[in-house]
Amino acid sequence: MAEISQDSGGKGGKKRSKKASTKIDMTPMVDLGFLLITFFMLTTTLAKPVTMQLNMPDKNDDSKETSPVKMSETLTICPDSSKVYFYQGIPGEAGVVVETADYSDKGIRQTLFDFKKRIGANFTIVIKATKSAKYKNMVDLLDECAITDNKRYAILEIDPATESMIKKSGK
Repeated sequence: MAEISQDSGGKGGKKRSKKASTKIDMTPMVDLGFLLITFFMLTTTLAKPVTMQLNMPDKNDDSKETSPVKMSETLTICPDSSKVYFYQGIPGEAGVVVETADYSDKGIRQTLFDFKKRIGANFTIVIKATKSAKYKNMVDLLDECAITDNKRYAILEIDPATESMIKKSGK
């Protein structure tokens, strides 16, 4: 590994003091470094990407007909940047737009549980995001659908009638 070379100083003449020259071989150190890198690469677990599966219908396929949904089995939810609005019925004819402040178990989650318990397996959620809603609001709402085990939901663009209902409710 380490080598010390000594010269005899020559054939004759003055005798000089012997100077020791040290030379360190770095090959084993490099080998050890690569072995450690390989070991850590093989033993670490890589983080798996977290994705949300969302199936959307084909825009060009008009041959498929959708099954009719009763308005009494439908809840329309409108996520906004700070609040969540929901109502049941047709926009403009619906009685009251209710607002809740959060996506917690006391907010929209409890509402989803209550509606699902009351309506049953045909409970459908219509999601209409407002123009001020952020991407995070949609993801939070889709997470709430997954937590409450609601597999029937539709994502639509917000219409003017729904926007006016939200404004009238005190936004």
